[in-house]
Amino acid sequence: MTTEITAATLREWALPEPSFDDDKEGRGHVLIVGGSREMPGAVILAATAALRAGAGKLTMATAATVAPLVATTIPEARVIGLAETNGGGFTVEAARRLGEQFGQSGGKISSLLVGPGMQDDAATAELVHALLPRFAGTPVILDAAAMGAVRAQGAPHLLEEPKDMEHFRFREAVLMTPHAGELAHLTRRDKEQICDAPLEAAQEAARRWNAIVALKGATTVIATPDGRQWQHQGGNVGLAISGSGDTLAGIIAGLVARGATLEQAAAWGVALHASAGEQLSIRYGVLGYLAREISAEIPALLRTLAPA
Repeated sequence: MTTEITAATLREWALPEPSFDDDKEGRGHVLIVGGSREMPGAVILAATAALRAGAGKLTMATAATVAPLVATTIPEARVIGLAETNGGGFTVEAARRLGEQFGQSGGKISSLLVGPGMQDDAATAELVHALLPRFAGTPVILDAAAMGAVRAQGAPHLLEEPKDMEHFRFREAVLMTPHAGELAHLTRRDKEQICDAPLEAAQEAARRWNAIVALKGATTVIATPDGRQWQHQGGNVGLAISGSGDTLAGIIAGLVARGATLEQAAAWGVALHASAGEQLSIRYGVLGYLAREISAEIPALLRTLAPA
């Protein structure tokens, strides 16, 4: 059975709310690992969205070459510069450093988002494999290049050593946020096959990898490893613009930091993102609004969708 994500659905599935006397720690701490010297804007978009979704504390780990720019753009955040590979990714040493500071032996992280704006696919996959064991028990969202970790093999966080991609499974379920083209690449299938049967494609991937899969599109579908499914129709083609996916990933990470489960945050995030596009289209038209403008719509939408 597939549940339609509507305003009524969301009001019945209310987000956790901080208490009146909570401090920023009570609203959750987001760690975003992403960006690169060619795409610093992606991590900025994701970070802004996480704060607009209600997270209380934010740390960004990004390329050392652009860390000062990122820190200036998001003054509310702590920014950590990471050593880069020749291909523009991060060296695997970043996993040890972040694990010591924020992982099981470090400070408390409420949600971990990896991937927006990252380059060097091989280095990114290696970094994800090294990060996950260090953040066991932390809700994880994998976006963009970080999702390529499912095509790499021999990592310690798998349930079993894979002989091929078909045997890949995460020990702890993560949330993945592919669009049809990305899921086609990850599963080695034709994009047309994904588009023709999105629910089936998302469910197959969710069960195969032990992941919650939010397959983005005009109709976005969410599938969990245990067979639960949601779908959402809304928004407009204006959301099909550079940086839109980074913003959605940040919204989800912010909601998780507040205490939402991965699947709840995905459902709310998708709906908020679509509704923001609808609001922006009223002011600017369907085409021409920017991804950077989406986040500013989120606080009012959260208030509108709160239970009466």
